[in-house]
Amino acid sequence: MATSTLDIDATLAKLSLPQKIKLLTGLGWWHTEPVPQAGIPSMRFSDGPNGVRGTRFFNGVPASCFPASTGLGSSFDVDLARQVGEALGDEARAKSTHVLLAPTVNTQRSPLGGRGFESFSEDPHLNGTIAAAYINGLQSRGVSATIKHFVANDQEFERFSMSSEVSERALREIYLKPFQIAIKNGDPWAVMSGYNRVNGLHASENKRLLDDILRKAGLDLEMPGPSVMRGRALERALVGKKVSVRDIDERVKKVLGLLQHAQASGIPFDGPEGTIDTPELRKLLRTAAADAIVLLKNDHDLLPLTDKVKKIAVIGPNAKPAMTSGGGSARLLGTYSVSPLEGITEAAKEIGAEVRYALGATSHKYLPLLDPYIFQADGRPGALVEFWNQAPSSDYTSTSPNFGSLLPPAEWSTPTLGSNCFLMDGIDTTKVKLGCFIRYAAKFIPDESGDWEVGMNIAGRGNLFINQKLVVDLSTAPEQGQAFFGLGTVDVRAIVKDLKAGQEYDLEIRVSSAEFVARGSPFICWGGIRAGGIKIVDGDIAIQQAVQTAKDADVAILVIGLNHDWETEGNDRADMSLPGLTNQLVAEVLKANPNTVIVNQSGTPVEMPWVNEAPTLLQAFYGGNELGNGLADVLFGKGIFVGYRGYEIKKLAPLFAFGHGLSYSQFEYADLVTSEVSPTGDFTVSFKVTNVGQVEGREVAQLYISDPQSTLPRAVKELKQFVKVHLKPGESKVVKVALDREALGYYDDQDMNWVAESGLFIVQVGTSSVDIRLKGEVELKDTFSWTGL
Repeated sequence: MATSTLDIDATLAKLSLPQKIKLLTGLGWWHTEPVPQAGIPSMRFSDGPNGVRGTRFFNGVPASCFPASTGLGSSFDVDLARQVGEALGDEARAKSTHVLLAPTVNTQRSPLGGRGFESFSEDPHLNGTIAAAYINGLQSRGVSATIKHFVANDQEFERFSMSSEVSERALREIYLKPFQIAIKNGDPWAVMSGYNRVNGLHASENKRLLDDILRKAGLDLEMPGPSVMRGRALERALVGKKVSVRDIDERVKKVLGLLQHAQASGIPFDGPEGTIDTPELRKLLRTAAADAIVLLKNDHDLLPLTDKVKKIAVIGPNAKPAMTSGGGSARLLGTYSVSPLEGITEAAKEIGAEVRYALGATSHKYLPLLDPYIFQADGRPGALVEFWNQAPSSDYTSTSPNFGSLLPPAEWSTPTLGSNCFLMDGIDTTKVKLGCFIRYAAKFIPDESGDWEVGMNIAGRGNLFINQKLVVDLSTAPEQGQAFFGLGTVDVRAIVKDLKAGQEYDLEIRVSSAEFVARGSPFICWGGIRAGGIKIVDGDIAIQQAVQTAKDADVAILVIGLNHDWETEGNDRADMSLPGLTNQLVAEVLKANPNTVIVNQSGTPVEMPWVNEAPTLLQAFYGGNELGNGLADVLFGKGIFVGYRGYEIKKLAPLFAFGHGLSYSQFEYADLVTSEVSPTGDFTVSFKVTNVGQVEGREVAQLYISDPQSTLPRAVKELKQFVKVHLKPGESKVVKVALDREALGYYDDQDMNWVAESGLFIVQVGTSSVDIRLKGEVELKDTFSWTGL
């Protein structure tokens, strides 16, 4: 990497006041404003936590999709997190991106939070430790991390206005703690403030949070552009003496400091966007996908599957499609994907087993996208999207077969592969204006004969036609919905009867975004289209078919869960239930074949009313590109994997405790030794772990601390360290970990400082928050306190 030659003070002296103000807001979604006169180029930003999308939601350049953060956190694998960060750094460089808007370390207090899958853990220590490794890996490639969303940003409902009411102690010990750990050990070059209010005041304008707690600086850069709070508004604030030139200079210095990192990285400015797809990267994606899976139950030792298995049934709504990630900022166009069905089928060949598939039940919130069934006029996959700067003079709701011939030549057009088009970028803005008219046209070729349900939601007003027949009407007073970050309509569906498999049908969607733009939006956006469809499935018949498929097999693998429609930025889940007839499907398949492996895919917890009847259960999260192969590696024994505060206080037992995860081997713990505690709170803990099983494996040893006689109430136990130990059968290793005052202290919100009280502390080592194998004590002789994070 190069060395930056930018002299911040000298550059600042060259800038006029309008140029300084210009630097404090974004140029659109993904770039900063340049000032060529002062040699300041435009830096490039990109979402997101599990992949580098680049500069476009619409028609983006493909990228690798890594496992969702909850899966990565569940691996307890610090080295893996660093490798993922390094790989994301390489992908960012390929896309000429200087700043990645990740990682997310918000402590999700509710399992219903729409973005829960973006954070690593409910535990601050694990959350911050994995984030620090991710940051170190990413920034080793010269790409800035942006830790987010500072702070207490934990729900999507009214996310721009809701207030998180948090006590000072909870703020310090729970919500700020992962930021503290990640910033201390990872030193991210950027921090994104939360959208929410904290105790009534928006985080982005909360001087105490940003100045006093985070660092001696305010909010530097407003993104995306054009400005709302900066620009002319800042000029008026300057005239009104609400801010000073010195305030502006301090903010500009921070932006120029980020530019120093960008220059030193050697990443080109305004460079091309490329894609990385190498055997080495695919291997890492596969390893990460397998490591992000947790074995929750294996009561009858059904796993790993061996060559004794000859017939395998693969069943469920998440089996055939590859649910690679959650929704919102995390979504991207993957370079490729491997579904569970594909991964299992390939692995089954190696043991000579036959695989049969059955859907069993549907679980979609919105109808599955039409992507597999749409083609352009020349036979290539996808559709043609055309743009006009005003609606046609003829009625765009017309069902006339001559409608297309009545349109003048389009201002601009582009092919697209998908039927989900969020048009807030990727548009030729030199030709297309806001409030445009859009025509989406494709050949629709069903893969099954029968009646189909077709649906659409849009940002704007419009209609969907099949063979010039109006199917979905969203031009007549469409009702507001949750699609497109709350900018779109509700999803409207209709039945199209007697479609023939393999036959071509003209699909056309016409949308006017003029009223949508006039209504106002927090984003610059040209509109949006999402079209889906599925052959109508009779629920009872589908379950019967799945049951018969399971009966005919030696082993059934049932892949269920949520998807990016249910877990997404902008929406919280209404409850913890699995969608549709999923629970009925699980119950019936378990009755049909006791050798059933249930694989649940979700980023956050779901209810499992059948869990006691399920002998074998895995939690797969969203596994990225290599989801299917990673799952197969676990099922067939080729991958190594392992697998509270409030639940223990309230004496509530979750289905599976924090840190729970099984292995195909067994481990014993012994010889706990604790050192004396220094006057400043430093001490060590050591213990021996032995693999007493027959299989090589890795064990996550977790160390918890309890303070049984604290002045203030404390959690029953708190995770303070963890180590992942790799052991061969019969092998033992002595693990030694160092701890400091952070392991002993709590925050006193009366005196506004941290306190480590004298007395005995319980040291517990185990495999989860409830499976404790060793207990000991350490004693702190004298109470002491400290301030700051």
